[in-house]
Amino acid sequence: MEDKDSVAKMMDSTSSKIQQLQKAFAELESYRAVTLNMKWKDLEEHFQGLEKSLKRRFRELEDQEKLFEIKTRQSREMLEKQEAAVFAKEQASLQRIQKKRDASVFSIVNARKKQRKVSSKGFVFNESLGTPVVEEKPLDAASTGAECNIENVQLSPENVDLMSYPELVKLCKELDAAGLHKFISDNRKNLAAVREEIPLALRAAPNAASLVLDSLEGFYCTEVSSQDIKKDANLLGLRRTSIMLLECLSDFLTNLGSVSNVISEDIKDRAKAVAEEWKPRLDALDIDASNGNSLEAHAFLQLLASFGIASDFNEEELSRLIPMVSRRRQTADLCRCLGLSEKMPGVIEVLVNNGRQIDAVNLAFAFNLTEQFSPIPLLKSYLNDAKKAFSPVKSVHSSPTAQTEVNERELFALKAILKCIEEHKLDEQYPMDPLQKRVIQLEKAKTDKKRETEATKPQPKRPCANGVGYGPRVTNNPSDRTPYVRVVDRYPQYMYDRPYLYHGPTENHCTPFVGSANYNISPNPGTYFGNGYQYQAPQYQATYLH
Repeated sequence: MEDKDSVAKMMDSTSSKIQQLQKAFAELESYRAVTLNMKWKDLEEHFQGLEKSLKRRFRELEDQEKLFEIKTRQSREMLEKQEAAVFAKEQASLQRIQKKRDASVFSIVNARKKQRKVSSKGFVFNESLGTPVVEEKPLDAASTGAECNIENVQLSPENVDLMSYPELVKLCKELDAAGLHKFISDNRKNLAAVREEIPLALRAAPNAASLVLDSLEGFYCTEVSSQDIKKDANLLGLRRTSIMLLECLSDFLTNLGSVSNVISEDIKDRAKAVAEEWKPRLDALDIDASNGNSLEAHAFLQLLASFGIASDFNEEELSRLIPMVSRRRQTADLCRCLGLSEKMPGVIEVLVNNGRQIDAVNLAFAFNLTEQFSPIPLLKSYLNDAKKAFSPVKSVHSSPTAQTEVNERELFALKAILKCIEEHKLDEQYPMDPLQKRVIQLEKAKTDKKRETEATKPQPKRPCANGVGYGPRVTNNPSDRTPYVRVVDRYPQYMYDRPYLYHGPTENHCTPFVGSANYNISPNPGTYFGNGYQYQAPQYQATYLH
């Protein structure tokens, strides 16, 4: 603003300065004997023209400034209106959410009140009056109370409307275990959201524990041999879904209270019978073959934890199963639920002796045993074991394939160690820079080796320009000519643009149950393919991981 005022004052003083210049010009002419070629009139017109152009330009700038101020003011007003509209929408959304939340809380409170009333009172039908009469009953019968707790937990219509998958409520209400399996398989891409709503949907089931027990049917399929189990995508999918349902039942029962007071004795007897049937099959499992990711052992332990029947089995035998599931995210919480916390030092010792130091470090952190099992020496020992595993192949007669396998194993070990260091914040005790540089070096060597292999592959024959088969061999020998028409000309070969390949999906079947470390990486990962299996359970189109 000050610059504008100074420019205006200078333009106003232009006339006085022209007069001063006129006097100086006249005085200059009086001292010269020779007349100047330039007349004062010409000079005056020149300066007047400059003055007019400056004033015109100044007015234009003023008009532009006023127009800019008007646009700025309008933009600010519009922005304020938009902010006010957004704020109003936010408030309206918050009010709607608060109303739904209040309705949900009110429904839950009412359901709990009804549950307490039903658990403390029974109904007797009066035949003479034809109406139900309330009869007071004591709460000493644990089985009766358990049945009431399980069978009378109602799901309000408001909560059903808020669910993303209301079909789950219908399936649970109908106790349709096969339909529940199929629904989970069909929605495996959104499995995280489905898993969150299953414990809520189990409230609609007349007997949630019985429904989950029914879903375990077919876990051990007699038609599939033990060697083909890992290749059967359908059976693997069924087993992972069964484990997830057991975990959801555990969440559902935890919200109701103690499992021992909720599940009736007949349901527990059924669960014990299933566990007794599964237990002999676990004896054939190998700790090293399972690689810490055994679905069979995980399902058995989760069955005991979900139905509260772990006390009926030997703790020593249960602790021997823990190394078979040491890479599962749920292992730490599963051990606590089974009451095996005191057995963990022995379990960690077994893992260390079997070259599973990464699993040992994770369990040591989960059970605060890092003083007894120091993480850094275990990680260094794991890396040294990986380097020494195939050390004899480094001789003069070692093949490139063997050396590639050595590099793959070392790369796998380095990535597992880096992940463990990052998750447990051990970078100050074990610097990551040397390990990361080694990873980059091995990956570069792997890429170079892959390029060399592709370059040495024989190139396929090129088809003819007309797109029909491969061209005949050209020869000038008349004896090679034949009067018969070539078969390739009579019956053209159809050349497909691309082969039909079926790729296995990479989506996980279920999200992790707890937030501990997960590093179930296999040096030779396999892809399973499948498009359905025949039994009373649903079809699984692909494998998925917990």
